[in-house]
Amino acid sequence: MWRYAVGAGAALLLAFGGFLLFGRGPARTPLAAVLQPAPAAAGAVTPMPDAAPAADAETREQKRFDRYDKDRDDAVSRDEYFAARHKAFAKLDTNGDGRLSFEEWAAKSIAKFTGADADKSGTLTRTEFATTAPTRKAPGTRCACGKPAPAPSPAAKGDEEEN
Repeated sequence: MWRYAVGAGAALLLAFGGFLLFGRGPARTPLAAVLQPAPAAAGAVTPMPDAAPAADAETREQKRFDRYDKDRDDAVSRDEYFAARHKAFAKLDTNGDGRLSFEEWAAKSIAKFTGADADKSGTLTRTEFATTAPTRKAPGTRCACGKPAPAPSPAAKGDEEEN
């Protein structure tokens, strides 16, 4: 029961503090009246633009349409629409017969398996299979933004002091 009384008292104190901090106080002048323009440096007067710069009117969908419309006739033909897919298919169709066999489709995987099968037995042992693991980036290399370096641990600080 005493917890409720302490909680109610704390809430009243917070409300009173908020009233003192943000409540009625001396009459305040508007912020625009308080702020004065900074004096301009000699010869460095730069006029402010009348309006904010306008954003590019071309939307994301318009840009995407323009990427597909290669002949710029404001119409995307079937060939234009499937051009990117055709290029990807042509890269996989190594013998150029217009048909994609399993071996053509899985060429990278087959080459990876063949390269990992060191004893040419047609099967991978655990150590051979481990060579097929994808290479992963270090956890800190994804973002090139300026993240602060992690603080040294207290144990590392103690080691530095001993040296």
